[in-house]
Amino acid sequence: MSELEGAHALVRRTHEERILRALRELGALSRAEISERVALSRTTTSEITADLIQRRAVIVVAPDAAERVGRGRPAERLALDPGAGQVIGIDFSHGRVHAVVVDASQQIIAAGVADYDTDSAWSDRADIAFALLERLKAQHDVHYGALQGIGLGFPGPFSASGARLALGRDQRDTSAVDGARELLKRFTERFAAPVHIDNNARLAGLAEAIWGGQTASSSLLYLRLSHGLGGGLVLGGALETGASGYAGEIGHITVTVDGLSCRCGKRGCLETIASIPAALAECARRGAPIADLDALRSAADNGDPIVTAVLREIGAAVGRVLGGLATALDPAEIVIGGPLALAAPMIVDQARASIAYELLPIPQAEPTVRAATLGSDDGARGAVAAVLRRSSLLERYDSSPASARTDFTTPDSLQRSTT
Repeated sequence: MSELEGAHALVRRTHEERILRALRELGALSRAEISERVALSRTTTSEITADLIQRRAVIVVAPDAAERVGRGRPAERLALDPGAGQVIGIDFSHGRVHAVVVDASQQIIAAGVADYDTDSAWSDRADIAFALLERLKAQHDVHYGALQGIGLGFPGPFSASGARLALGRDQRDTSAVDGARELLKRFTERFAAPVHIDNNARLAGLAEAIWGGQTASSSLLYLRLSHGLGGGLVLGGALETGASGYAGEIGHITVTVDGLSCRCGKRGCLETIASIPAALAECARRGAPIADLDALRSAADNGDPIVTAVLREIGAAVGRVLGGLATALDPAEIVIGGPLALAAPMIVDQARASIAYELLPIPQAEPTVRAATLGSDDGARGAVAAVLRRSSLLERYDSSPASARTDFTTPDSLQRSTT
């Protein structure tokens, strides 16, 4: 596509978004009403709505007898197709892929999850994601002919241009970088829509900022505790990527200089203490072998002294790191998520106490410290948010109670399938 063609396509997509937004906000409208609302000529409006109807983004709902064209038949009224997926969010997490499909009113109309082997090729993971989307299409009667964008969550740091960056020793291993390129290629080939890719933990932080609390937060620090650690920083309602794309790599902040070796090449990183493998290994080292997260949760609930001590030490380390960052960044909210935090709430409780201690020199700083609330599909929701932000519909969301939170809801029928 030439530069001129690209500019024309961007203008066309902007016009489409304005029309879809008018229909989302006002309901069914005639073409004349749409033209007046979005300040486009009737010819341009007719061309774009005809294309949207063909792609099933918009449907004809009823003629309007009050608006006749001369002495002819009443003008048609157009509305959003309730089965049209406008944005897809995908999160490739550890051993599973989450998918969320959103319509033009920014409601989730389909969501699901599928498992894959952790050592499977990225091309195979893409195929599993495609199969999941086809299953959602059949189960929820949705279609993808009107897609405006696709967001992909992927482990690891990314530059602002969407290029996957290597980290430490990963410089010698190109598999992750190649995997990100493979996903971009496969999704671009399959769907006629722009594809945006970013770090899945960073995207989860964006989702928590918009939809996780009682109101949206324009200033939030997020940490995900999983098989690895990742984080996100939202400032002024925008997701920060940093000058080089490494913003949010909280897991590689040093906690103890003489600690365990980390995959990044350093020693004593937070990830060597607060990841799932690190937690299980430390429990075993102290004489309490724990097989998995379910067993860890059970042991913690039953008050196992070894497990409790390990989890509190993890919470203290997490709190020291987040407290230090809070001292420098002054966020309004600090959120701790991921499967380890979900399995062991005492980690968040201990982290909250440690953060408060770190902030003693700044008594005015009182950030809300809470556990993540969105569940395991938070990265997929964040991928949706990133696409909407790039489309200007959610670029720097309002953090007031009547903000973008209310624009993106989950129907009751999908509540269970999205967690």
